[in-house]
Amino acid sequence: MNRVNVGFLGFGTVGQGAAKVLVRNALEINRRTGRDISVKSAVVRNTSRTIEPELKDVALTTDPQEIINDPDIHVVVEAMGGDEPARSLLLQAVANGKHVVTANKALIAVYGNELFEAAREHGVSVAFEAAVAGGIPVIKSIREGLAGNRIQWLAGIINGTSNFILTEMRDKQRDFNDVLEEAQALGYAEADPTFDVEGIDAAHKLTILASIAFGVPLKFDAVYTEGISHITQADTAYAQELGYRIKHLGYASHTDNGIELRVHPALIPERRLIANVDGVMNAVLVQADAVGPTMYYGAGAGAEPTGSSVVADIMDVVRLDSASVDNRVPSLAFQHDALSDTRIVSKAEFETSFYLRILVEDKPGVMADVSRILGDEKISIEAIIQKEPDADSARVPVILLTRKIVEGAMDRAIAGIEALDSVEGNVTRIRVESLA
Repeated sequence: MNRVNVGFLGFGTVGQGAAKVLVRNALEINRRTGRDISVKSAVVRNTSRTIEPELKDVALTTDPQEIINDPDIHVVVEAMGGDEPARSLLLQAVANGKHVVTANKALIAVYGNELFEAAREHGVSVAFEAAVAGGIPVIKSIREGLAGNRIQWLAGIINGTSNFILTEMRDKQRDFNDVLEEAQALGYAEADPTFDVEGIDAAHKLTILASIAFGVPLKFDAVYTEGISHITQADTAYAQELGYRIKHLGYASHTDNGIELRVHPALIPERRLIANVDGVMNAVLVQADAVGPTMYYGAGAGAEPTGSSVVADIMDVVRLDSASVDNRVPSLAFQHDALSDTRIVSKAEFETSFYLRILVEDKPGVMADVSRILGDEKISIEAIIQKEPDADSARVPVILLTRKIVEGAMDRAIAGIEALDSVEGNVTRIRVESLA
């Protein structure tokens, strides 16, 4: 394969971003791979659409089969997004003996096990660096750079939209809905922002990271997922007063009880580097036994940052084309027959510290009742803030930080607190992660 032709399924932001990097850096890529890699054709919805000038030589088609069945195309890049027809097209491309590169985190998280098995049977590769954290080479770092380590846990800010919203809420004392509208106007959030703000996008990415870190099959359905829409500006302010910042965190840990997979808001000590990752940027912190903590930071989205990862994947599959399947780096870091179906820890077994915000009547004995309920569940209080009551209200917000406790005990304690006549509404609960 002296000359490598690439076909794109989808030629929007990511597709054209990757193609531009291939064209602009063609000489450098040739020097690194010893191959001429060119973009032959791309699938678009409308062949009369405007294409970047440097991509004028790319043949456009509306029929994916022209790429899937073209014997002169060696690598198929999927940049369509969604489950179908992307899944079916990639399975067909693999069956036709073509290497596959994709930035589709949902596809990998949900159907990756099936796709990797098909690729192994047909002797081709499936590469997906761009599916997690855009331009940050975190998959390659964990899969190859940390290959000699036992990964203990990893934590990531892996959705730029939610990170932007929480940053603005904290720095400019703005409400969630107000910042969400701005994020949509800036193009950071979709018209329907559910995937971003409710944690689904981050859960797709965490599924992939956990699999390559711990050697388990992809288990998207097992990820506990919680969004940020219930976080208030007051919570961000109280967290800061206590020396923390609220981040929408993806967290995976290999514990004695099994593997924890969770996405949720978390208070992180402001002295931690990852707590200072702001705006739309992404970061992943990995704790390993030999090297200790390492952090990977950069642009988690965008045409050319994501395109950079796509091009790196294309170069990898080209370099390894002549190697046998058994001599290639496994898709999920571990040999396919060595993946372990390790138990996934249930939510009730999570062990964390907690931030609690409780709205209570301003009268004697209320905190004694709350403390008694917490004490019954052996929950220790680390810190407490009691605010002045509003002029027009007899209710006061009380903020508690607890020491580590299993989630099931906290569930029972919160139910008991909410049942008190002196407590108004629901208790706001946010997990606290020291990431030490």
